[in-house]
Amino acid sequence: MARNKSILTEAKQIERAVTLIKLGARLQVLESETDLSYERLLRLYKEVSGKSPSKGQLPFSTDWFMTWQPNIHSSLFLNIHEYLNKTAEMDEIDVVIKAYQLYLEQIHAQNLEPLLSVTRAWRLVKFVDNGMLTMTKCNACGGHFVTHPHEIARHYTCGLCNPPARAGKGKAAGGLTMASASSLPAD
Repeated sequence: MARNKSILTEAKQIERAVTLIKLGARLQVLESETDLSYERLLRLYKEVSGKSPSKGQLPFSTDWFMTWQPNIHSSLFLNIHEYLNKTAEMDEIDVVIKAYQLYLEQIHAQNLEPLLSVTRAWRLVKFVDNGMLTMTKCNACGGHFVTHPHEIARHYTCGLCNPPARAGKGKAAGGLTMASASSLPAD
């Protein structure tokens, strides 16, 4: 009986790894989220993607999430993630996978290119879990956006309501419109 359980567990881990690889996750994410050996993950990565995994460290800075367009994309993903986390009983990595898939659906429905990779999405969740980033409610639209934890919430206005002067407008610039932002959960 215990042997069957370990086989199912391994099969589920392989399925997760394959899904993450197809979404473009870096090898370090796979190592962190499965119990499969490095060698096995490397072979699986090459088999599924047809190429060797990218080398180098994962992005670590929270600064990327604070810039205008990445913040909007990250906020969309994190709102989806938080909703799923509250309403669905899934393992954390499965919540990240599902939230990322839903993020991609929303972005493609707006005819936009995704700015957020699954690796950055995974890292974003880790930053929030560790208190390095949080969600703050915009005082203009009521949407929740990724911010630093010490942001003055009472005076926060998001990048959709107050875009930077240099920002391009509309879909041609790759930004989400106010109509698409209204799909962000308010609470």
